[in-house]
Amino acid sequence: MGNTNFKCHFCTECSGYGCISELPGMGGIRENINFQLNSAAWDGISLDSFTQKEKDLYALPSVRLAPITGGVENVGYFSEEQFYYDLIGAVHKAGYALSLGDGCPDIKLQTGIKAVLKEQEQDPGLRSAVFIKPYANEKIYERIDWSRPVANIIGVDIDSYNIVTMRNLVKLEKKTPAQLKEVQKYAGHPFAVKGVFTREDVEMVKELKPDIIVISNHGGRVENRTGSTAEFLAEYGKELKNYCDKLWVDGGIRKYRDLKIAGLLGADEVMIGRPFITALCKGVSVYEQEKMFAEQFAQG
Repeated sequence: MGNTNFKCHFCTECSGYGCISELPGMGGIRENINFQLNSAAWDGISLDSFTQKEKDLYALPSVRLAPITGGVENVGYFSEEQFYYDLIGAVHKAGYALSLGDGCPDIKLQTGIKAVLKEQEQDPGLRSAVFIKPYANEKIYERIDWSRPVANIIGVDIDSYNIVTMRNLVKLEKKTPAQLKEVQKYAGHPFAVKGVFTREDVEMVKELKPDIIVISNHGGRVENRTGSTAEFLAEYGKELKNYCDKLWVDGGIRKYRDLKIAGLLGADEVMIGRPFITALCKGVSVYEQEKMFAEQFAQG
């Protein structure tokens, strides 16, 4: 891989205590408080709190790679391009669905698209969700057009508005339902809103009614209210299901039990970020990566 200076500390348990305030890096704001709460909250929800009928009817959520960029500044990879080629290739071979993230400079999204195109050489039907930052709509449309060869889901990453430095650098906008409806119409694909984490966000998606709602606080990495995505899912999941076709969640999901709790709370899919990065950066073979990724969520 050409690099031994990865910023992941390879903690025995990835729960937000080994990389406190390391941002850039694998940590988050305010001493990783939301990263830590995300990880702990799943264990705090008892299986006994669900009825037998709920347990009989629930479906285990599927697993998808979270939209990740910043391979150099946050992960410590030697190049953004190689990070994306390696990550997309390994996760695809492990059998999980893909997401691409957006960022500044444009090479981040553009390289992610190229990485999926490369995988399409062996798997022509492969597609990815693509999550775009909340730029002015004309700039979002440009990125949608870049993404069309690989996208089967288009999303707007509304919580990245809370990354103050990026918001000021590239003029991110706090999107209104009307603005997002225009993006949804232009996308021509199932449309996702990622970063629903406040009551204000719930009211916004209630008006918008996107195809997919993603409960997320950006892995605890952006300035937001204090809290966990598991608790938000428990409080608002049933209501949010009325405003979308599919409900996704990310944040602190580490084991089979977490998947089960997410499913019992109504999540159709979960997105995973740091555990995939950790496995990748250990520098193991593709075969071992597949095994590690699979075992990450194996029961027991």
